[in-house]
Amino acid sequence: MNEKQNHTRARVMLLVEDNRGESLLMIESLNEHRAVGSISVVEDGEEAMAFLRREGIYSNAPRPDIILLDLNMPRKDGRQVLLEIKVDPKLRRIPVIILSSSDAPEDIANTYELGANAYLSKPVDLDEFLAMVKSLVSFWLDFAKLPRN
Repeated sequence: MNEKQNHTRARVMLLVEDNRGESLLMIESLNEHRAVGSISVVEDGEEAMAFLRREGIYSNAPRPDIILLDLNMPRKDGRQVLLEIKVDPKLRRIPVIILSSSDAPEDIANTYELGANAYLSKPVDLDEFLAMVKSLVSFWLDFAKLPRN
């Protein structure tokens, strides 16, 4: 197997997003790319941590190669989830990409301080959104070298 084939194996993603419309759009956009193997979706931070820790109904959940995390969610927000991921020795190597409608400098700075690997603002325009997803997939799944699970 050459380097390119090994590097672009299908990846497992976890999308943490409470807005069903945005989740569906993200899933549809991601499914267009060969590098995405499977996408699991949870709707809040409590579910995200149960999924990552393989608790309860998530006991057989796949270990994600990458996490796409919304900031503003019910029950447990993205900042709390990010902090829990990055202090957990079993989870902290998983890249976490923040996807937020916020452009607030304090949100951006805070999430990087908590260990986010990237911060992307969700574009309102559909074409810009699709371009963002294409760039995300290209960088994180085609070019970035990710740790093995």
